[in-house]
Amino acid sequence: MNRTYTEVKAALGNTVSLCIVTKHRTPAQILSYYDAGERVFGENRITELKEKYDLLPKDIEWHFIGHLQKNKVRDTVRRVSCIQSLDSLALAECIEKECAKHQKTMRVFAEFHMADEDENKTGLSPADAFAFFDECRKYEHLDLCGIMVMGPHTDDESRVREVFDKAHTLFTELQKRYGSETITTLSMGMSGDYKIALSCGSTMVRLGSCLFTE
Repeated sequence: MNRTYTEVKAALGNTVSLCIVTKHRTPAQILSYYDAGERVFGENRITELKEKYDLLPKDIEWHFIGHLQKNKVRDTVRRVSCIQSLDSLALAECIEKECAKHQKTMRVFAEFHMADEDENKTGLSPADAFAFFDECRKYEHLDLCGIMVMGPHTDDESRVREVFDKAHTLFTELQKRYGSETITTLSMGMSGDYKIALSCGSTMVRLGSCLFTE
């Protein structure tokens, strides 16, 4: 744990959730934040998640935040309470089938790709948002309750803000259509851009490096 944590908690207040990204972090490092009262942790890879899941307290609320392959859905569904990276109907169907086997309802966020300059990134097009949500809402074991967006890889803060503003607009449009009690989470903002994300209306930030390094 480092001094940045105090600054982050003050910036988030009581309205924004913190998902601590644990990629490449040891169980001891994770436990330092667990002991501080944090319970929401995010992993990018199922191989790391499986190892940590077995070693760490079972009341941790694991979020999967990386690109999820269909052949990894079984292992993921068994261990997480939220999948933030839903990016296709094929993946939604796969998660639905696996959750049905376990009689489990999975919280999911639709991941949208909004930074055109990052061509190698996954995610849905905002133009497909309503059609995608309409289809996913047919699945009994999926609770599609938010969206996840990554900021562009650039030092141009105005460009980052432009993308985050666009994401917030989509979030509010989805809330108007499906209800703010249904669409509750806008997950955007990482260690390098979370302050901009907060100013643009993020309700959850995903922070890793700034919390584990001085």
